[in-house]
Amino acid sequence: MKYPPLHHQESAYRNVIEVVKNYPFGTLVSVKNDEPLITHIPIIYEDDGSEYGKLVAHIDRYNPQVATLIDGAMVTAVFYGPDCYISPSVYSTRQLPTWNYIFAHLKGRVKRLNDKESVKQTMVRMTSFLEGEDPKYILSMDDSRMDGLVDYIVGFEIEITHWEGKFKFSQDKLKKDQELAKQVLIESQKKDVAGFVTRIFENHQNGQKASS
Repeated sequence: MKYPPLHHQESAYRNVIEVVKNYPFGTLVSVKNDEPLITHIPIIYEDDGSEYGKLVAHIDRYNPQVATLIDGAMVTAVFYGPDCYISPSVYSTRQLPTWNYIFAHLKGRVKRLNDKESVKQTMVRMTSFLEGEDPKYILSMDDSRMDGLVDYIVGFEIEITHWEGKFKFSQDKLKKDQELAKQVLIESQKKDVAGFVTRIFENHQNGQKASS
């Protein structure tokens, strides 16, 4: 097999799940009538005792992708870890430009959550996970605001059946150059995005303004 290169494929499932846990804002991909449907949402991993565990999420009830989220349907969730351009100037040897990255692909079967209490429970668990070990906010099951919200969302789980870790670290280079590329990947995550976010925020033209 020439693709994907085996040295870019992660063989330890625990490392793939580390990507999911640390970068839980994923991309949900499904297909309807040969058309791919894509939604960007937080998706959390839970160890339920099965072989690979499960993913938990919810989306807007009016999202067209909901039609594909039926029991047993196959979907893919993509999670994006750090990635960056690697300039040849980084290496100790002569190389060409490339791009390094850490991605995780998880495929599985959908299980729709059809009762409101189950959906609310997933919201509580997701909030607990996303708040982390030192939570500043705790969502309670008896929070009355959820009673109205659950009418507008669809909760679901994904039983993970297949997984793939695509970890490109310049593995085909010398150990010294791999280390140099690793440091660039780390440093790239410290980039100050304040100017970019401010500019996009100020220049954003939303649909309501455009149609008014």
